[in-house]
Amino acid sequence: MHLKLKSCEIRSWRSSDLQSLVKYANNRNIWINLRDRFPHPYTTRDGAAFLKHTRQQRPETALAIAVNGEAAGGIGFQLQGDVERVSAEIGYWLGEPFWGRGIATEALVALTEHAIAAHGLTRIYAVPFAWNRASCRVLEKAGYVLEGRLRRSAVKDGTVTDQLQYAFNPSPSHEP
Repeated sequence: MHLKLKSCEIRSWRSSDLQSLVKYANNRNIWINLRDRFPHPYTTRDGAAFLKHTRQQRPETALAIAVNGEAAGGIGFQLQGDVERVSAEIGYWLGEPFWGRGIATEALVALTEHAIAAHGLTRIYAVPFAWNRASCRVLEKAGYVLEGRLRRSAVKDGTVTDQLQYAFNPSPSHEP
């Protein structure tokens, strides 16, 4: 997959992305806002295992955010099953040197549109930690709506915390 955008591109991960993946992912400021399956410290071994996993994915749902050809972050969605098969959870991260430039918002808008069109989704949602105001702002700028606060629903770095549930529901005219 490849989406060329104004400030970045969303594309398949490549084995040549290993060095930049590790460079940007090995950052506590990234890790603190992600699920625990995202390791810290983030090693070359972690990156190689992740890249191998992404090449085996069908459908491809974990993608690189590239800036000037360099993998600067990741974005992806997890399709749900059974009665929730019209929904997906989306997540993203961006290397710290790229923060504050609108890149994450642009990538989120594009992948949201792609996921809806490609998979017939009626809902995409995200569940950031309540302390992650920057991510909440990205979601809001991308058209996601705050649906609720999930009190004491997660633990990160030994701290029990709230999560906020955001969702994007395309208008019926955009549904398949």
